[in-house]
Amino acid sequence: MGQIVFDRPKALSDVQLTYCPGCTHGIVHRLIAQVIDELEIEGRTVGIAPVGCSVFAYNFFDCDMIQAPHGRAPAVATGVKRAHPNNVLFTYQGDGDLAAIGTAETVHVGARGENITTIFINNAIYGMTGGQMAPTTLYKQVTMTTPYGREKNIQGSPIKVCEMLATLDGTAYAERVAVDCVKNVNATKKAIKKAFQIQMAGKGYSIVEVLSACPTEWGKSPVEALEWIRTDMMPFYPLGIYKDVTEG
Repeated sequence: MGQIVFDRPKALSDVQLTYCPGCTHGIVHRLIAQVIDELEIEGRTVGIAPVGCSVFAYNFFDCDMIQAPHGRAPAVATGVKRAHPNNVLFTYQGDGDLAAIGTAETVHVGARGENITTIFINNAIYGMTGGQMAPTTLYKQVTMTTPYGREKNIQGSPIKVCEMLATLDGTAYAERVAVDCVKNVNATKKAIKKAFQIQMAGKGYSIVEVLSACPTEWGKSPVEALEWIRTDMMPFYPLGIYKDVTEG
């Protein structure tokens, strides 16, 4: 028999994902599940599912999952973590869920230094609801609600979540990564694992922001969407660690 070099992570349910072709949610799901397997924490991990394209995340992970109201995942995670401090909590949120309706919950969970981890999917648009402008939509980016492109003097500036949360004393770790190529996918897994480990060490709030593709609402092919992450998103949202209390 040949050696198995790749297999489905045990923490990922054996069901078909419901995402559009070329969507990178599935990649991030796999990475989270691999980290859960490697840390051997499936039995005490609780994920908080969002409202958005990944609203059915509770079907895709084999750990305990809770469905939170729109934007309230950090608040729900806070309650679970405080009631069960030995559990490992992660919220999985898009830019509308986290940076629009959930802005207050996001900021204050960092300010309080809650020992939870957020996986933040930044694809610069509202995917599930039809392609409207998100808080992370780029300048000049055309969406359903910015048909002539986002203008600073009309719609304001995109929110740089990692940079913002890094200013909070309770944030222990904030890193921005991407899933546009193998090298960056591997770096994303490393960041997710470190975020979980920082939580398990009781250091405070950790967030991993993932630059992700939305070919359907961007009106691009999957290959074009990955290139757009590199040519348009990365210059405005530079990859890197914005805060890490374990260094220095």
